[in-house]
Amino acid sequence: MPRPQGGRKTNIDMTEGVIWKQLVLFAIPLIMGNVFQQLYNTVDSIVVGNYLGTSALAAVGATTAICNTLVNFFNGISIGAGVVISTSFGAKNHEKLHEAVETTILFAVIVGCFVSLISIGVVPVMLKWMSTPDDVVGPAGEYLKIYFVGVPVLFLYNMGSAILRAVGDTRRPLLFLIISSCLNIVLDILFVAVFHWGISGVAIATVMAETVSAFLACMTLTRTDGAHKLVLRDLHINKTCLGEIFRIGLPAGVQQGLTAFSNALVQTYVNGLGSSVIMAGWSCHSKIDQFAILPAQSMGQAATTFVGQNLGAKNVKRARKGVRQAVFMGVGVLICISIVMALSARSLVSLFNRDPSVLHYGTLFILMTVPFRFCSSFNQILAGSLRGSGDAKGPMCIMLFSFVVCRQIYLFFVTKIAFNEYTVGLGYPVGWIVCAVISYLYYKRSRWEEVEKED
Repeated sequence: MPRPQGGRKTNIDMTEGVIWKQLVLFAIPLIMGNVFQQLYNTVDSIVVGNYLGTSALAAVGATTAICNTLVNFFNGISIGAGVVISTSFGAKNHEKLHEAVETTILFAVIVGCFVSLISIGVVPVMLKWMSTPDDVVGPAGEYLKIYFVGVPVLFLYNMGSAILRAVGDTRRPLLFLIISSCLNIVLDILFVAVFHWGISGVAIATVMAETVSAFLACMTLTRTDGAHKLVLRDLHINKTCLGEIFRIGLPAGVQQGLTAFSNALVQTYVNGLGSSVIMAGWSCHSKIDQFAILPAQSMGQAATTFVGQNLGAKNVKRARKGVRQAVFMGVGVLICISIVMALSARSLVSLFNRDPSVLHYGTLFILMTVPFRFCSSFNQILAGSLRGSGDAKGPMCIMLFSFVVCRQIYLFFVTKIAFNEYTVGLGYPVGWIVCAVISYLYYKRSRWEEVEKED
């Protein structure tokens, strides 16, 4: 039997109302939530850099691309769940909405446990493949093995939050992240500065904080009154729903995971420069860069839900208009952020480490990349919009070509001519520019209008 919708106070129906206001109201909690999510590894780096020194900071930096590969893959899968749920929500299909929720949560638990076991076993191979210096391998491996223990709760939180966001509830996922991030900060300082557990303490703090956020997300789903309520006794895998989630989420997960993996390839070039201070500087730049892209990522998530709900309601004109407004706002925000980053680059790097050489390289990498940062708005928002329409393969192919193929071709050839921090640092912008151009051309050829012709 279909379940009553209920619980609308915390949900946003994006098929009605002023578009730009709804996008902003939806995106702001996402931005704040993503900020707090990024604080996990960022606080780890700040604590490590200030208490454990440059080598330890380089070790955490060496793990960033690996961790992001895993996290981004899960985020991609959760996008698939979010699209199925947001489309069901927009179409008022309560029965399918409930089936998708049950399938999503059980899938998260099973896959999270499996990935955790596999990841722990391949840590030494990953670090060796990335040409990680000998003095960094030990602490980096220590950090990763503990971090991977927390993969099931990380995946469970991502899926639980995706469900809430798909029905327009961005406030409670934000609250959970604030709580867990504050807890992570406290535990980081306690375990490292007081208990002297070193880099292991940082990883343990992260896993404990992620467990709290996953618990809060699941508890919220079990207590909601809507059709997206999680009923533990009803947990099962619906093959049809899982197929739809995979159809959209797997390409998105592969794309995001391989994009982060391509960053791991860039990290191998950084490691190949053979200097821990360059690695530490790159680590600082990477942490700051992850914050800079958050508005684009959040607006992309908002566009996914917006397009999903409006195409579910067969309102293509409104969906198109929302995409245009999202891109305009996203580009404007990133231009402003880039200016601030350029003016305060050295001060931002000093939060992580005050070694003059680390400050030099970290500032250099920031200044080299900020002029091209606005391209990320086109990439993230257009990809999110296409996924919301059910087209996950297009964004996947575009981003893999841009961020993996083009970036690696560039690095391979240019470093044969001049292998230094300048040529390596420009690897990111090359991918951004190519992706922005292709994404725009692909989006212009999308045929959403056919949705209105369907029965």
